[in-house]
Amino acid sequence: MTAMISHTTFDSLDAYAQSVFWAKVLDFSEDPQDPNRPGDEECMIFSPDGGQRLLFINVPDTKHVKNRLHLDLQPAEVGGRDQELQRLLELGATQVDDQRREDGTGWVVLADPEGNEFCILRSEAERYAQ
Repeated sequence: MTAMISHTTFDSLDAYAQSVFWAKVLDFSEDPQDPNRPGDEECMIFSPDGGQRLLFINVPDTKHVKNRLHLDLQPAEVGGRDQELQRLLELGATQVDDQRREDGTGWVVLADPEGNEFCILRSEAERYAQ
């Protein structure tokens, strides 16, 4: 017997705002039969194929230390890490650290609007071009 991941849960000060931000980042959407609304204490979003789900739950306390778990994102469409970095910054992410190297390898550490850290990596095309 094994277990499978049902969904990944994020503690949030504003579950709805976080679900909106991450839906834009990942091109996820809410369940039209159970839409997320401002003020909801729990908001779930789904990948286009429904195979991945993120749940945002309101909690009363802010993030105080580094994440013990974080997402590593890779650009899914044409373009590369730097183009995706710009898009994420425009959506409201903030840059925390820059680990890009002169040879094109590396990543950039970002934070979502509530300070949860995540990384943007190179695209597959960028990795295979070297």
